[in-house]
Amino acid sequence: QVQLVESGGGLVQAGGSLKLSCAASERTFSNYTMGWFRQAPGKEREFVAAIGWSDRTTYYTDSVKGRFTISRDNAKNTVYLQMNSLKPEDTAVYYCAARNTIVITPLKTGYDYWGQGTQVTVSS
Repeated sequence: QVQLVESGGGLVQAGGSLKLSCAASERTFSNYTMGWFRQAPGKEREFVAAIGWSDRTTYYTDSVKGRFTISRDNAKNTVYLQMNSLKPEDTAVYYCAARNTIVITPLKTGYDYWGQGTQVTVSS
């Protein structure tokens, strides 16, 4: 069982930045593909970004390309989401997810483990 713990959420003004972290309990963390998803009130949980076992393979949803960067530090069992130029529409609970395969997918059904989420609120 992999445990994921997110941190770094908060309240920020539009145009600002936040960096989310997700710490994993799994010692074989480097074998896992990691993803970030978000869920706004009344909406479905949606894919944001994913990263393969090394940080050379990344994938983003179109709405965050050029603004968000996903990265990982396998020595620290941690994945990050650097969010710049934040917009009010980025407001959501952000979830970290893990899947025990090197294949990246944007589908939430493809992930086996989830964190509890961290709130990001962007004010206009």
